[in-house]
Amino acid sequence: MPRVRDLGLDKHLARWWRLTPGPNNAITDVTDVSVGHYTLIHGDGPLRPGRGPFRTGVTVILPHPGNLYAQKVLAAVHTVNGYGKAMGFEQVRETGVIETPIALTGTLNVPRVADALISLALEKNPHIGIGLPETGRRSYATVNPVVGETNDGFLSDIQGRPIGEREVRAAITAAKSGRVQEGVVGAGTGTSCFGWKGGIGTASRVLPQELGRYTVGVLVQTNFGRPEELVFLGERVGAWLRPPKAGSDPGAGSIGGSVMVVVATNAPLSSRQLGRLARRASFGLARTGSICHADSGDFVIAFTTAYRVLDPPPPHFEEDRTVLVQESRILNGLFLAVVEATEEAVLNSLTTAYTVVGRDNHTRYGFPWKDVVSHFARS
Repeated sequence: MPRVRDLGLDKHLARWWRLTPGPNNAITDVTDVSVGHYTLIHGDGPLRPGRGPFRTGVTVILPHPGNLYAQKVLAAVHTVNGYGKAMGFEQVRETGVIETPIALTGTLNVPRVADALISLALEKNPHIGIGLPETGRRSYATVNPVVGETNDGFLSDIQGRPIGEREVRAAITAAKSGRVQEGVVGAGTGTSCFGWKGGIGTASRVLPQELGRYTVGVLVQTNFGRPEELVFLGERVGAWLRPPKAGSDPGAGSIGGSVMVVVATNAPLSSRQLGRLARRASFGLARTGSICHADSGDFVIAFTTAYRVLDPPPPHFEEDRTVLVQESRILNGLFLAVVEATEEAVLNSLTTAYTVVGRDNHTRYGFPWKDVVSHFARS
């Protein structure tokens, strides 16, 4: 299925977006970042709670390929609307670092996925909670798994909670840089967007030379929005475009849904500055028509690959870090980058998804991008 930039809308893209994407137009355009998926599509027909059918999965984002507990990254989180089950956010707010892969999944899978991240961290770092005997240094430090979610229960058996350690391991093993698979994959397998089939989407932006050529990449797990709200490249296509009624959720027009946004950059930002960047993702969501409904969980995770925070720290913890001298000027460029990349990532999650039939023959239809292309051709 095509991405937005494959639809032949170059004239409209140039009019709407100002910055240039990276070579893959993906979160993996940020140095060291990789993405992996595990997708579970199993069973058909009536819901049998605990046994399927399943349309779910897990997506992992690795800020770098090394040991994340030993080499943490600076990070920030932002809650737009908190009707969700995100895990690990409070410690990130307090400490400003991420120390595990970031995992996205279906709502009731969250505790099992978090447990898997803890197990994997203990394998690589057996001193967690115990200390380092060779140094005589005791430690009661724990590990903070970061997991985001949206609810895929319309298409999948949500009570079954089939995503655990085996599936998380598989996603991490599959993680790679370069092009990212989008749409019906990983954590986006059973999710929806503006009443259509949604899923995983990604995009990136590169700042111009005078702003340091820093890269911002975004990955989203979309599961939000009412059909009539959709805005596509500034056009209110939701005013006339509706999903077929057959097989659709009768309550689809009244629910808000949720979204996870992961923002990566190689810009040398502090946790405070990353928080400012995370908050700007809301503007990218708004440009697609989202109002972040009262019953939605809308969360943002932002991190930079520019630094490593070592654990355990050196005896004399001193680091020579680059800081932004012209903070406002460069941050304004980064803000625009995250707004545009978030918007495009959402639209990519729509155009790359195909029709999925789930439990009880519930159906989410693939987005009719050809109708949108025809609309733009007439405008």
